[in-house]
Amino acid sequence: MHLTRRNRMKNKDLLKEENKELMQALSQALKEDDEDAMAEAFAVFATGVQERIMEEYGDLRQSKDATILASRGIRQLTGEEKTFYQAWIDAAKSANPKQALIDINKAMPETIIDEVIDDMRESHELLSEIDFINCQGAVKMIINADNIDLATWGALNSAISTELAGKIDLLNMTLAKLTAFIPVPKDMFVRGLGPEWLDNYVRIILSEASSAGLEKGILKGTGKDQPIGMCKNLDGAVTQGVYADKAKVSLKTLEPKEYCAAVAPLAKKPDSVGGYRTVPEVMLVVNPVDYIQRVVPSSTVRATDGTYKNNIFPYPTKVVQSAALDEGEAIMGIAKKYFMGVAAGDSGMIEYSDEYQFLEDNRVYITKLYGMGRPKDNNAFQYMDVSNLQPAPMKVEITNTVDNPVNTKAKA
Repeated sequence: MHLTRRNRMKNKDLLKEENKELMQALSQALKEDDEDAMAEAFAVFATGVQERIMEEYGDLRQSKDATILASRGIRQLTGEEKTFYQAWIDAAKSANPKQALIDINKAMPETIIDEVIDDMRESHELLSEIDFINCQGAVKMIINADNIDLATWGALNSAISTELAGKIDLLNMTLAKLTAFIPVPKDMFVRGLGPEWLDNYVRIILSEASSAGLEKGILKGTGKDQPIGMCKNLDGAVTQGVYADKAKVSLKTLEPKEYCAAVAPLAKKPDSVGGYRTVPEVMLVVNPVDYIQRVVPSSTVRATDGTYKNNIFPYPTKVVQSAALDEGEAIMGIAKKYFMGVAAGDSGMIEYSDEYQFLEDNRVYITKLYGMGRPKDNNAFQYMDVSNLQPAPMKVEITNTVDNPVNTKAKA
């Protein structure tokens, strides 16, 4: 009996869920610096993406409806993007793909990196909350420590110049490199995948592979050949390029007094600037297990109609889950006070590698993104200990005014 095409196709929702689990495995491998587990998880993830792309290509390759294609991630390419991908396809089909790619000598167009960043923002909440940009062409970025007013009344004398200089930081955007592996099965090229379809595959691989590494760097990066994490003390000791962690602030309940006491230090500008700032909302980043076991029970209340209301905080809070954090630890802060810039630049050329054959019948390509990230000031984030976070107390009040004139209160 022959299976129908529909029966042979893997359910897209199931494939999406499998990829989610594989990305969690990749995040765990990154957290533990386990290169073998990292390679295995990424290889399986790439296979799932390849299956989805080839399945949809079979369904839609004759379609000219831009709306339908866009709904599947197939976007209209610029002339520069189409030329870049077509050159890659032609090089892959050549007898010597490595030399053919060298002959192209062209970096990935900046617009592709823009799309990858948008994809990462859309699928990774942490990256959508921070100040995350494409810094293409920038060797150094100017960081304004606290959105200070750079205007001044009166003459600009040397004292004022010195004061302003202390509030502006220059961030070297070439300090860290993020190498992304792009395993492309030869069958993709043999079956005639065009530039638009290759673009869809490359953006998925780049966004998911890069975002896992970026999250780790943004939250816990040491500062040595990687971003400076939110948990690091910018004013503390730096040993061979590695920044020390901040002391953890213990958070045991979400009762207003304790929780607001944890938030309050964020309203102080750094000592070099002085003064105070408003904090309309804080971001609380936690491990997914902690979110379920600790944060939800602590931030859940029962309404008068018997239903439960989740994520109730005494101060406006955006909770973000990240597998880059260990259980029991969390980071609280002002999301936009973290700057992260990435770019392809000259290092964004696609290279063919014989060294990373994760899968059979695959050609593995690599591209190197560069960038850097750090908190804009040392008061913008708190490193938290939530290992002893307690559930919210459930209070039940019973009033009997008929049989017993004395009110009776009970706590459950």
